[in-house]
Amino acid sequence: MLLLVLLTVSIFTFDILELFNFEVSFAKKMAASIKEKHDNVEISLESLKKGKSLISKKNFNEEDILFEERPLVSSQFLWNEFYKYEACEYCLRSLETAENQSRRLTEDPTLTLPLPECDETDQSKYVNCPQCQITYCCQECQKRAWEEYHQTLCMGASRQDENHPLYKLQEMWRNIHFPPESCSIMLIAKMIALVKQSKNKSDILERFSGFVKTTINEDEALVHKMMGEKFQEPLEMLRQQMTDTLYEDTVQHWFTPEGFRSLFALVGRNGQGIGSSSISTWVKNCEKLDLAEEKKEEVDLFIDKLYEELEKVSGSFLDCEGSGLYSLQSTCNHSCLPNAEITFPYNNNIMAVVAKEQIATGQEICISYLSECDLSRSRHSRQKILKENYLFTCECPKCLSEADDPDMTSEEEEEMDDED
Repeated sequence: MLLLVLLTVSIFTFDILELFNFEVSFAKKMAASIKEKHDNVEISLESLKKGKSLISKKNFNEEDILFEERPLVSSQFLWNEFYKYEACEYCLRSLETAENQSRRLTEDPTLTLPLPECDETDQSKYVNCPQCQITYCCQECQKRAWEEYHQTLCMGASRQDENHPLYKLQEMWRNIHFPPESCSIMLIAKMIALVKQSKNKSDILERFSGFVKTTINEDEALVHKMMGEKFQEPLEMLRQQMTDTLYEDTVQHWFTPEGFRSLFALVGRNGQGIGSSSISTWVKNCEKLDLAEEKKEEVDLFIDKLYEELEKVSGSFLDCEGSGLYSLQSTCNHSCLPNAEITFPYNNNIMAVVAKEQIATGQEICISYLSECDLSRSRHSRQKILKENYLFTCECPKCLSEADDPDMTSEEEEEMDDED
């Protein structure tokens, strides 16, 4: 019966109070589990409408790190990998040297970066899985992957082998979901593999249960958004292939049409984008150097020109990109005036949530689900994006203060101004 409570809330009809009590119970368990590791924050459940939120337990100054967190599971986007963005299979660390990455993305094989000592890439530590040849940035990542999920996913053959079951699944996904990706079928595959390999399956299932927030209608809307208008047929093809490849009795409901749709809704609503880049790490390390003024100006000019060329050739697609599920981060609510932001300071999937301003004890920690560009748009534009992608109406202080503004998108406002 535990499984029915954990991951089928969005499929079966629950009394509202029963669902609320479930959320309260889980929030208390999660809060207790993080207390020792995260003395800076606590999970709160204020109301049915708002759900979980993350509250500060201390006073913080701007740029203070509120907490750091590893994902329960993460995966590189398949199209990102297909286009030769090389990342550690476990932690998503960028594996190319900064120079090689720069050469590839500028399409200039002669490009040479100054200050090579600022490149942290250490390819001498890289290891491959001896069976399927997937690359890891170090032995620790290989060990963690093997112990958590890779014994199940390895299957003893290279994933470039067209007969490999996961190759078929990945190829099917790429043919259905063209870039830019918003999630990855491999994120779901790893979730299933975690359960298959775990000695304490109920513990793994309970961790995933914290992400259950959707209803049947919301499931439908989120999957529509991720898979397109004709999502039912390709989703069914993916479900059948996933069932043939990774079926597990413990989570048999995940393999039903409703359960599989619920998994997609789960990662669609809670998946956090992850990006790593050897170039950006090299740039940050260059900026930390205590250089003579003339040398500093020379390096800054080189970096500016490098980014101009990168943008000209590769646009905004500069990082090794993927997504992950984070327990604490998933409890942070959105605000169009966020007091915290998400960063990835270690060039891998370890997330740091950093204060953007002073945060007082007892204050809610809010991040933005929107990009910096989208945050600057009109209230109507912001609300439209949030409603389409996250299925809620924002009532943050900024949106409330702009409640009387015209219900027009930023584009519509610009057209009106041009007519004037």
